[in-house]
Amino acid sequence: MTSPLRVLVVDDDFRVAGLHRDAVDSVPGFRALEPARSLTAARAAIAAERPDLLLIDNYLPDGEGIELVRATDVDALVLSAATDAATVRRALRAGAIGYLLKPFDARALRDRLERYARYRNVLDAAELEQDDIDRALAIVHGEPVTTTRSATEQLVLATLGAGEASAGEVADACGISRATAQRHLAALAARGIVDVRLRYGSTGRPEHRYAASRG
Repeated sequence: MTSPLRVLVVDDDFRVAGLHRDAVDSVPGFRALEPARSLTAARAAIAAERPDLLLIDNYLPDGEGIELVRATDVDALVLSAATDAATVRRALRAGAIGYLLKPFDARALRDRLERYARYRNVLDAAELEQDDIDRALAIVHGEPVTTTRSATEQLVLATLGAGEASAGEVADACGISRATAQRHLAALAARGIVDVRLRYGSTGRPEHRYAASRG
């Protein structure tokens, strides 16, 4: 089972922090840590808890949240009432993956968390191609995700045009690693472009066999 994404809320207003914490816990696949109410507390929590994502206000008692975003190696979504363009630009330059204006509907935060989970899922591979990067950025920014097939996907499908094959056979035919072949086959199967079946041998685990969908 995949571990939930751990989220640290950083807000000096305990009521707001509690609302955001509860909103995070209501989204499947996420777990909220105990909120931090200052930059000092946030730094300590980051060191101790290793969160995956910060939901951070900019104006805090001991400084600006944007500066923590700049200084830390943790993904961050800035939640702020500041509407001036300069602050928004500074947040994005600092590395924030998004900026959500307060006050906001809980559904807006949920939408961004769900997009973040999909973004992380795409970037979870050891090796990435340009279409993977483009798709991840489109997801996190709420843009339409294109369905244009990459050169590797086209090569994989051309290989399957000759008949059913395993991930290892596809890798050998395409001149790519088995992990890369497996990743593309799984993505194509999820989109219904490739069919998967299991072939059972006399011993060991069943082998996954792939074929171009006829549907």
